[in-house]
Amino acid sequence: VLLDAKTRKALCVIDLDTVMPGSSLYDFGDSIRFGAATAAEDERDLSRMEMSLERFRIFTRGYVRSCPGLTQKELELLPLGAKTMTMECGVRFLTDYLDGDHYFAVHRDGQNLDRARTQFRLVADMEKKWNEMQKIVAEEANKER
Repeated sequence: VLLDAKTRKALCVIDLDTVMPGSSLYDFGDSIRFGAATAAEDERDLSRMEMSLERFRIFTRGYVRSCPGLTQKELELLPLGAKTMTMECGVRFLTDYLDGDHYFAVHRDGQNLDRARTQFRLVADMEKKWNEMQKIVAEEANKER
């Protein structure tokens, strides 16, 4: 719960990930999960959901340039960050669906299930494109070193 500094009254409920120390892998991964997807998060037609390698490259280039302090290991793990965050979101959407849609706001029945399916489809596409993702990160990192 976020408290007002003066009144000490509750302002709102926040997630721990809002205030806890983060990881560059989580930040990169969640950005790719959302930004490199070719369809809406709740798309019903799974054939429309892919991970755009072009968007992946563009974001990776900007991220690597903006974060010169990334270690070699962090750079190597950027694709895993994308895959991990996408799988995590898929599991969270599925869990919320099974639990009655209490966490993520929904505007129609089955929306969280659709969200879970798109995330799992995105992970499967990342697995197909895994070698290209790793190659892109290596190329962009080498440009900056």
